[in-house]
Amino acid sequence: MINNQTVIPESTKKPELVIEINNLSKGFADLQVLKNLSLNLVNGENLVVLGKSGSGKSVLIKCIVRLLNADQGTIMVLGENVNKLKSKRLAVLREKIGFLFQSGALYDSMTIKQNLEFPLIRIKKKLTKKQRDEKIEEVLENVGLADTLHKMPSELSGGMRKRASLARTIIVDPLIMLYDEPTTGLDPVTSDGISALINDVQKKYKTSSIIITHDIECARATADRVIMLQDGEVYMEGNIDDFENSTDELIQSFFKQNT
Repeated sequence: MINNQTVIPESTKKPELVIEINNLSKGFADLQVLKNLSLNLVNGENLVVLGKSGSGKSVLIKCIVRLLNADQGTIMVLGENVNKLKSKRLAVLREKIGFLFQSGALYDSMTIKQNLEFPLIRIKKKLTKKQRDEKIEEVLENVGLADTLHKMPSELSGGMRKRASLARTIIVDPLIMLYDEPTTGLDPVTSDGISALINDVQKKYKTSSIIITHDIECARATADRVIMLQDGEVYMEGNIDDFENSTDELIQSFFKQNT
């Protein structure tokens, strides 16, 4: 029997979008932070969002997980309209999204093991204690912290705390990663290590990621695609070479200030 279904060549297939944002606006009192912003995240890519402080970068990713409610526009995440989800369905969707806060947000009163065990108990309820322990050890090994199992966050350096926070985020197998200034406050060598780890997570866990940063070296190391925000709007989009070679004065100034 002949199958008449048209086969679309791989090269012409449209990429799968895991996040679609259209005409997103968000303001606080008289301050308009995001203005009719539209962007997409393609499955499997690292999208870097650049911009100076106050350009709306962090507000953007907080709207994606609805830590902030958008004033207008649509945010589709994994095919669901975030703005219209009821609390229970929103909680389920959030379990598929890893959010690495700028501060790391580890629980200071818990050991690193307890920090990682906490989301596993809440989200991966079917795992046995042995399976949880094995997963914790595996993830810590993947981020280079195998010997920190019983240490407290206060015993770790800034870079190690960032790695531990990342381990806690990826331990529940998120499909999407949102990184809020992952290298802020770190020395250049440690920053390079975090950037390399972001790429490792992308490959090992098949994540799609939005990386909020003003760190040009982080952008160079991690970006498949780059968007720059200015005054709450998309100012430019392209690959890192497009930005490096741009003659636009604002782009040139931003790169000089942050390199």
